[in-house]
Formats: sequence, C-alpha cells, structure tokens
Amino acid sequence: MKFFLFLIVLFQLGVAHSKNISITSNSNLSLNCKFEKVIIKNSEYNFETFTKDQIRRDDIDELLIFSKIPNSLIVKNLSNFINNIDLEVKIYNKDIFLIQAFDKDRNYSESAVLTFKTGELIHEITRNIKQENKIKDISFYRCRNDKDL
Repeated sequence: MKFFLFLIVLFQLGVAHSKNISITSNSNLSLNCKFEKVIIKNSEYNFETFTKDQIRRDDIDELLIFSKIPNSLIVKNLSNFINNIDLEVKIYNKDIFLIQAFDKDRNYSESAVLTFKTGELIHEITRNIKQENKIKDISFYRCRNDKDL
C-alpha cells in the first residue's frame, strides 16, 4: 500500500519536471475495469483503505482510450470531469498510459495511470488542492480489453 502512495507522490513530483505530452503509440482501446479498492484521505479518514466489500463503487464498463502519434490522446468514461476537459498531461506508450487534468482554478485535479502489463488502473481525485486539508480519493481497478473478454 505504501508503495502505491509512493508512486503517486513520485508521479505528482515528476510530472512538474517532465514533458507533459508524449504519445508514442496509436491505439483505439475499449477497456472493462472492475473496482478493487479505494484509499480515502479526508477529515474522517487518513489514507484509509476500503475494499469493494466495504464500500460501494461502480465498475467502469467501457473506458475508451484513443491515442494518435504525436500528441493526441482522448479518454472517455473515466469520469465526467475527464470527459469534459483538456488533459494537461498526456503520456501513452506500449507500457503505460498516464493523464492529469486540473480545473481552471487549479484547486481540483484528476489523474490516472494504467499499466498495460498488469491491467492495473489507478484513478486519483484531489479536491481543495490549495488548502491545507486536501481531500484525496484514490481508486484502484483491474482492466481488461473488451476484445479479450
């Protein structure tokens, strides 16, 4: 668990100093993602983990990912926010897919990392970024290509 938190922190730090767009593969994916667990950090919970048996979360029935070299990446059905905003960070290659987007005030963000080899998707939502007590919701899913089902 601490490893995943470390990856997320590393991602947050690394994105600020890395290239924001890197598309090296073309794709047209339709993924089915099953919810596994969530880590919540808010006024009630301090990075507490809840499994699918402990908390109700929907699966992602059809996560659509379209990429086109050199800089086009479109993601649909991850969340309403991602569906309706331009992505600030867009990375897609044969191993990983990574995105991040902020609202216009930069007080809300969503990011996602999908590792193709394992099918693990991590979707992080951060609210109140500018405040001391940020709210984080980090959901973990296991994804499969709809063609493989």
